[in-house]
Amino acid sequence: MNLNEDPDRSVRVIVLLREVARADVPITANEMSERTGLPKATVYRLCEQLLAADLIRRQIGGRGFVPGQGLVDLSQTVLSGRSGYVARHAVIERVAREIGETCNLVVPERLGLVYWDRVETEWPLRLQLPVGTKVPFHATSSGKLYLASLGEQQCQRLLQEIELEAFTENTITSPEELIEHLIEIGERGYSIDDEEFIAGMTAVAVPVVDQGGRYVASLAVHAPTSRMAVSKAIGYVDVLQDAAGRIGRGIPERVSENAE
Repeated sequence: MNLNEDPDRSVRVIVLLREVARADVPITANEMSERTGLPKATVYRLCEQLLAADLIRRQIGGRGFVPGQGLVDLSQTVLSGRSGYVARHAVIERVAREIGETCNLVVPERLGLVYWDRVETEWPLRLQLPVGTKVPFHATSSGKLYLASLGEQQCQRLLQEIELEAFTENTITSPEELIEHLIEIGERGYSIDDEEFIAGMTAVAVPVVDQGGRYVASLAVHAPTSRMAVSKAIGYVDVLQDAAGRIGRGIPERVSENAE
């Protein structure tokens, strides 16, 4: 896909990617045509090229499109610009030192989350989950927080795509039970991992939202249960929420759903 051959095509591609990225549910080519005013034939042709480039992918069992790994990687690259990274890392480091445990910034990918930034605890006993580690949605505090941020339809579709693997005896593997749990998380505004991913580890996570109030990442602290019981983890929510607010204020609001 050589966008330099047609500058107008470059603009059309960006417009389509914007619609896919900001849609809360898989979006069809016809819907993209209606929202952008582009001819259906043009949208269909460009979608095929975007599929080939892994910038979008087809919804499983449907006609819609969702972000591909290429678009996810691009968005993370934009958000991790050096100046922004330095400021975010300073906030994470301050939390890790104040709480005394490892602090992570975690972002969603295609079928799981990836540790994007972290500051390790100074304790010799620590759980090694380095930057770049991918973890599941349903068994981690950060992942459940992300699921709870989704619209009902989008969450249901995602749960149909992922395997609710039992990592420990505490992992929630029932879709119905998980959905009830996600509702509770949405109401209280934070999420707990009570030895659901790794036996002997607890974690607590809060959402990082952009200036428009939309979820973009999770800020979490994890530690061995010998140092951080669930009740103690909950006591760190205020510290995490304050830090998440400082990080979020540096992330611009997404384009309004109604903007042209």
